Amino acid sequence: MGLFSRLGTLIRSNINELINKAEDPEKMLNQVLVDMKQQLIEAKKQVAVAIADEKRIKKQWEQEAAKASEWEKKAMLAIRAGDDTLARAALARKADHDEVAGQLKDQWEAQKTSVENLKGALRGLDNKIEEAKRKRNLLVSRQKRAEAQRTINETLSSINSTSAFDTFDRMSDRVTQLEAEAEATSEIGALAESSLESQFKALEASSVDDQLEALKRKMALTAGKTEDPRQIGAGKAAAPPVDQAAAELKDAELDAQLEELKKKLSSS
Repeated sequence: MGLFSRLGTLIRSNINELINKAEDPEKMLNQVLVDMKQQLIEAKKQVAVAIADEKRIKKQWEQEAAKASEWEKKAMLAIRAGDDTLARAALARKADHDEVAGQLKDQWEAQKTSVENLKGALRGLDNKIEEAKRKRNLLVSRQKRAEAQRTINETLSSINSTSAFDTFDRMSDRVTQLEAEAEATSEIGALAESSLESQFKALEASSVDDQLEALKRKMALTAGKTEDPRQIGAGKAAAPPVDQAAAELKDAELDAQLEELKKKLSSS
């Protein structure tokens, strides 16, 4: 197959595809109904004209028949008057009107038949339009159902595809990873909090130990002051000397730290 032949086939296929897409059933049926209604309007106009012609021809026939009757009366009047010549002339005029009346009668009867046929055709066209409306509604309903079914099938097909479930699997793994990271962060925070609490506990224990040592030094100092010198000379081991000034200085520092801590607690 040549290049131009292949191009021609491709162009025709694209044109046919565009035509198929353009032929929307609902739009096409609506347009057909519009055309049929326009034809009905034109048909009604034609029937109205035919009815008017039928009435006009009937009226002309009646007029000619009335004129023929008048000339017949005039002929009878001439006969009564003994004027046969005048009677013959009146009868001749009557014959002319009878001839025209006969022709008009034939036309009127033909026109009347035509009008009846047109009325029947008009009723038939009106019935066809009503039937077309009902069919249009049924076809449009079927079209909507088919489009909805196609949309549902396409959606189900996309949902059932492997790529869709692969996406769910990837997102599941991602969520699992996020949960693990959140748990790890929580554990790290708990460890940091525990370390901080242990530091404060060690600090508190150091402070208590300092206070205990200070209290022991104070008690030893007090015991040295109240001890009887005679007991020392009696062979009892004497207490080691204590620097009273250093102990008092340590007590003052502890009191100052205590007061500062009380201020901090009261301010918070």
